[in-house]
Amino acid sequence: MEICMKKYLGILGLLTVTIIWGGGFAASDMALETLTPFQIMAVRFFIAAVLMTFLGRKQIPTITREEVRCGFWLGTALFAGFALQIIGLQYTTASKNAFLTATNVVMVPFIALVIYRKKIETRSLIGAGMAIVGAGILSLQSDFSISLGDGLTLLCAVGFAFQIFLTGEYVGRIRPSVLNFLQMTTACLLSLIGLAVTGGFHFHPSAKSMLAVLYLGVISTTVCYLLQTVSQKYVDETKSAIILSMESVFGMLFSVLLLHENVTRRMVIGSAMILAAVLVSEIQFPRKEQAKKAVKER
Repeated sequence: MEICMKKYLGILGLLTVTIIWGGGFAASDMALETLTPFQIMAVRFFIAAVLMTFLGRKQIPTITREEVRCGFWLGTALFAGFALQIIGLQYTTASKNAFLTATNVVMVPFIALVIYRKKIETRSLIGAGMAIVGAGILSLQSDFSISLGDGLTLLCAVGFAFQIFLTGEYVGRIRPSVLNFLQMTTACLLSLIGLAVTGGFHFHPSAKSMLAVLYLGVISTTVCYLLQTVSQKYVDETKSAIILSMESVFGMLFSVLLLHENVTRRMVIGSAMILAAVLVSEIQFPRKEQAKKAVKER
């Protein structure tokens, strides 16, 4: 009973993350008005790294080499995902950016299959397939072509897929506060390197852009990734990916409400498909042994 309750609390935590992340697409679009992608990422992850340092100040002095290694790979995957996502956002709409990011849901179970030979549950495969179809309905043009922004966003989904997968692998043996500190610190350092390479150290942000970056740093990054790490202790990585794909639905809603994007039939159908994918992933299919037992009892 206790395990079941923790599982549902984990699912609720992940759903909360998706709502906040959904607002992050609109916030990123606002921040891009006066800031470059790497300026946004540098500030965002600097804020997160400072806050994670404060939250993990008692455990940070005892960090092990294994924790550093895990935190580095997790932070690298996170950086790759966000870098490609926010650069892609310059060439596509926030709602399409959100839904294309959701394609990471179909990548996670196959990463687990290739690396660890993890068996993929039928419901996870069905849910992942439905989610990817939903994302495709929203993003593909009539001739099946994809723009530069959409292509970069699809690549960002690979980074996020690895971030979700690695979080599921590390969270059982690495302290959450330490893992998040190392993840955000790595992403911050890589963002500063990107900022140095692009020569974007001269900041001239508007008040709206700074408020958007503060939201991204404090709420969308620090709070959400801490909540995601804790929640994934009780929800496997494939199901986590499917639940987190709901981020795209909320991303569309906030894009309509805050950025006044037009709602189309394809947007509604695509978001409905992804919502259905989340529900399908929760369906318990009876195993062969259980089915046989049920037949014998009749």
